[in-house]
Amino acid sequence: MFKVRAIVVAFLGNEELYPCHMGHKVGDEVIFDGESYSGRLCPDVWPLIATKVSALHQAGPRYVEWASYYPFWYCPPSFADPSKKKYDGLGYRCNLNTIIPPPHDMANLVPPDSFRWPPHDTRDILTTATVTCPDGRTSMVVKLEAFDLSEKGFDTPFFRRQMAMLLKLQTKGDLQADGILATFTKSQIEDIYPPLSAILAQMLLEELILMGYVAIQDGTASITAKGNDKLRDFQSHLPDDDREVFARYQQ
Repeated sequence: MFKVRAIVVAFLGNEELYPCHMGHKVGDEVIFDGESYSGRLCPDVWPLIATKVSALHQAGPRYVEWASYYPFWYCPPSFADPSKKKYDGLGYRCNLNTIIPPPHDMANLVPPDSFRWPPHDTRDILTTATVTCPDGRTSMVVKLEAFDLSEKGFDTPFFRRQMAMLLKLQTKGDLQADGILATFTKSQIEDIYPPLSAILAQMLLEELILMGYVAIQDGTASITAKGNDKLRDFQSHLPDDDREVFARYQQ
């Protein structure tokens, strides 16, 4: 599971004529850490981000907007032309001129790089989660992203298992990705929640890879410099009793 932040990235409306009454500025952010939110956000935007924060908390950077699967984002605008119906079945003619709308035009609400010719050549339109303030006069845009592993709320035991996997890699060196589980003792596997299994270890390792804490090459897993830093920070904040127990994973 993942920590999520919502960041104000733009105002598509006329902010000078219609200033944001929450006083939001580009760069403002709210963070969900797995159990609580920190930061200030306009009450009109809270309900818009909640569902996407939940999805990102679960899927992390694998999350994409469902509408990103539409192919028409990579097509140019069109003109109605009934004579073309015998070709496309509806009756449209291509407009191969990219339209650049003026500032504060409603067309600026569509995803960046969409409806251009030649088309945007990377399939990444709408793969980033965003919401737009419902006040169309300012149209504040908030981007959401998973930026780290979550270690609070009901995520805590799973996060500790991930840190144990990092400690195994740090202690024993590079390991076959599907062999990390074998480095845990039977007691370490079955007596601590959540009990480890091949599928759970695979899922936890995938999240470590997504966050850059583990690298995989030819099936071999290794802890990265970023992973070493993360592990060091985690251990430094453990209570003494917890740190003593956690150190047993080095065995």
